[in-house]
Amino acid sequence: MGHNHIHIPLTRREFLTKTSLGMGAVSLASLLNPTSLFAFGNKPHFVPKAKRIIYLYMAGAPSQLDLFDYKPQLVKMNGENLPSSVFGDRLTGTAATQNSFPMVGTRWNFKQHGESGMWMSDLLPNMSKITDELCKIQSMHTASVQHEPAQMFTNTGSELPGRPSFGSWISYGLGSDNENLPAFIVLKTEGLEGGFAGLYSSAFLPAEHQGVRFRGGKDPVLYLTNPPGVTEAARREQLDYLKKMQEGAFEFWEDPSIKAKMAQYEMAFRMQTSVPEVVDTKGEPDYIYEQYGEDSKKSGTFASNCLLARRLAERGVKFIQVYHGGWDHHNDLPKSIAKRAKEVDKASAALIMDLKQRGLLEDTLVVWGGEFGRTCFSQGELTKDNFGRDHHPDAYTMLLAGAGVKKGVTYGRTDDFGYHVVENPVHVHDLNATLLHLMGLDHERLTYKFQGRRFRLTDVEGNVVRDILS
Repeated sequence: MGHNHIHIPLTRREFLTKTSLGMGAVSLASLLNPTSLFAFGNKPHFVPKAKRIIYLYMAGAPSQLDLFDYKPQLVKMNGENLPSSVFGDRLTGTAATQNSFPMVGTRWNFKQHGESGMWMSDLLPNMSKITDELCKIQSMHTASVQHEPAQMFTNTGSELPGRPSFGSWISYGLGSDNENLPAFIVLKTEGLEGGFAGLYSSAFLPAEHQGVRFRGGKDPVLYLTNPPGVTEAARREQLDYLKKMQEGAFEFWEDPSIKAKMAQYEMAFRMQTSVPEVVDTKGEPDYIYEQYGEDSKKSGTFASNCLLARRLAERGVKFIQVYHGGWDHHNDLPKSIAKRAKEVDKASAALIMDLKQRGLLEDTLVVWGGEFGRTCFSQGELTKDNFGRDHHPDAYTMLLAGAGVKKGVTYGRTDDFGYHVVENPVHVHDLNATLLHLMGLDHERLTYKFQGRRFRLTDVEGNVVRDILS
C-alpha cells in the first residue's frame, strides 16, 4: 500500500534555507561542535575575563546594615525617629502603616579587615578574613520593593514573568564547554524557600538553555534515571528512533523547538553518566570538608552546594546559581540573621579560597547577594533585644570576587543612615551589564528576536561599571 505525500512548493528563500541552513548544516554543526546548535555564535564578542559565574543568591534580602554597610550614626541615634527629610518616595504597605520609624543601629561589631581596611560585621568572621579578595558594591539600587518581582528583576531583567534568566542568556550566548553537562545549573538549599522556577527559566529562548536544577539525595535530576527494566541499550535505541522521527518533523515544519527537544533528550542521556560522577564528593580529601564546614558532607545544604559548585566549575559549567533562602527578616532579626549568616559564612569564604588555590578564581566570577536591602528603621516594635527591618530597594550591598574585578575595593557609598545612595550608584541593569562584559558579552548586542522585538537581559538600560574592573 502506497503512502500519500503532501508536496508543498518551495519559494527561492525556502529552498536556500533548507539547503544552506537546514538539516545538513545543522548536522555538520553538531558534528563540529555538539553544544552549538542553538548558541548565539558560541563565541564571546571580545576577549572575556571570566569563563564562568557562580552566583550565590541570598533570597529574601539580607540586611546590609548588619553585615556590610557600617553606620555608626544609626548606633548613636538608636531608638530616635528617622528624620522626615530622609524618607524617599517608596515605602512598602507594611511600613506605610507604622506611626513611627525608630532608627535601629546594628547589634554587631564592625571592624576593618585586611590591607584594604574593608568594613565587615562579626556576623561573617570567615568572609572577614578574605576581604582583600572581595569587591564590595555598597551602592546597589533596584526597581521593586517586593520579593517576587525584585527577584525576577535581578535574575531576568524584568519584574514580570516571561523573560529569560541570566544563566539562560549565558548559555544562549556562549554555549557549553562540556557536552555532558548543561551550561546552566541551579542548586538550592533544601528546606528553605527561595529560587522559584521562573528565576531560571529560558522563557522564549530555546528550551535547552533552561536552568537544570540539581537536587540533594539519590536522584539529583528528576526523571534522569531509566525506569526499572529499561537498559541503557534500550534507551539508546529509543532515542535513535525518536531522533529519526523528529528529524523528519523538523524538515517539514522547520520548528526550532523540535531541535531543542532533540538536544535535551541527548543531553539527558549523557547526563546519566556525568551527573553521578560530579555529585559524588566522597573522594574529596578531609581538608576540603573542614574548609567548607561539617555541613558540606550533608546533601542539599548550602555548604555541600558550594562544594558542588566548585566541582561543576572545574568541569566547565558556565553558570552555576546557588540559592539560599530565609533572609526575609521583618521581625526577630537578631536571632534569624545570626542563624543564616552562620549557614553561609564559612562555605562562601571556602568556595572563593578553594577556587583560588586551584587556579580557578582567575577565570571564575563569584557573586554574592540578594534582591534588595533592608531599612535603617525598625519594622514594628523596637526593644532592647529584638527588632525587624522592612524591604529597602534604594540602597544595598553586593559582593564580587574573582575574574576581572578589583580586589579589596569598596565601591559606592550611602548616606549616614544607609537610606540613600550618595556616591556611584549601581542599578541592577548596570551590574548585569558588567557581569556579561566580564564574560566577554556586550549586553547591547546579546539579543533575541521574539514577537517582533529584540529582547536583551538589560532591557533598554545598563552601563558597564568600569571603575571596579581590574
